[in-house]
Amino acid sequence: MKSYILGIESSCDETSAAVVCNGKEVQSNVVASQMSTHKKFGGVVPEVASRMHLESILPVVESAIDDAGIDLDEIYGIAITQGPGLIGSLLVGLASAKTISLALNKPLIGINHLEAHISAIHLEHNPEFPFIALIASGGHTNLFLVNSYTDFEPISRTRDDAAGEAFDKAAKLMGLGYPGGVLIDKLASKGNPEIHKFPIPFNKGDSLDFSFSGIKTSLSNFLSKNGIKDEEDLQNICAGYQESIVKSLINKSVKAAGKYSINKIVICGGVACNSRLRQLAGETGKELGIEVLYPSPSLCTDNAAMIASIGYFRFMNNESSDLYISSYSTSKPRIVRGRTNF
Repeated sequence: MKSYILGIESSCDETSAAVVCNGKEVQSNVVASQMSTHKKFGGVVPEVASRMHLESILPVVESAIDDAGIDLDEIYGIAITQGPGLIGSLLVGLASAKTISLALNKPLIGINHLEAHISAIHLEHNPEFPFIALIASGGHTNLFLVNSYTDFEPISRTRDDAAGEAFDKAAKLMGLGYPGGVLIDKLASKGNPEIHKFPIPFNKGDSLDFSFSGIKTSLSNFLSKNGIKDEEDLQNICAGYQESIVKSLINKSVKAAGKYSINKIVICGGVACNSRLRQLAGETGKELGIEVLYPSPSLCTDNAAMIASIGYFRFMNNESSDLYISSYSTSKPRIVRGRTNF
């Protein structure tokens, strides 16, 4: 039996809709990016993002249905990002999903954006449970112990800046523009990380938590004292800065795998597109006998296919939401089968 789920994602600056069959087969995945608009501001402007979601949401949903080649009545249910994210942006998607659910008389399920990032792995791979999942993005850096398609146990968080935020702020300090992570990755690929070394953030002790505010301060102090001499120097600075962040992410993930005696790590979220993170994670995993998996770059950034995927598994777990659900900006606990998940 084929169960088609319509997923809708609008947590930040991408308006996306997708149709996924049985949680793993992507029939369509349409994304309308706002990057060119926000680039001139040096970052996402929430009010602008909300207005652009209003303009894009219905055409994007219509395109996703058309690309999937199905009729509306073939949709089993609608999965919508409930949070965390920008409230204004989330409300646009949620209102649209509620309207479609009511009009078609189809069930609705609110989805946690972080859990959806992890679920993106099921669209291309079939990792056995349990596994450790690292989410690294512009707004989040967390580790989860994933016990099933719907059971996510949070085991660490960032105590201040997220990894992607650390990249974006560094890019601003160096006058590179937005999005910072992509620009630093490109420059770092031509640099030598051994020339300018920065401390690996929050690397001592047993804690699995992350912290990236210190490395940002370290870079700021370095630039105030030394400046940027030329293009080669800029490339070396980016390489050294990136190396420290990447090593922090990998070190904590490996430590978590050891703590829970697990030999599988999934890396997801926007920062999982970083070429050095993928390279070093693969090398480290091979050396330690740990399988490291990550979605394709298009499934690492915000998209609705990951929303539809986890939506399917929650529907199959007899979960659903009513039309009174509201959005939330930060991670909040919710009860699933008697346990608290985030």
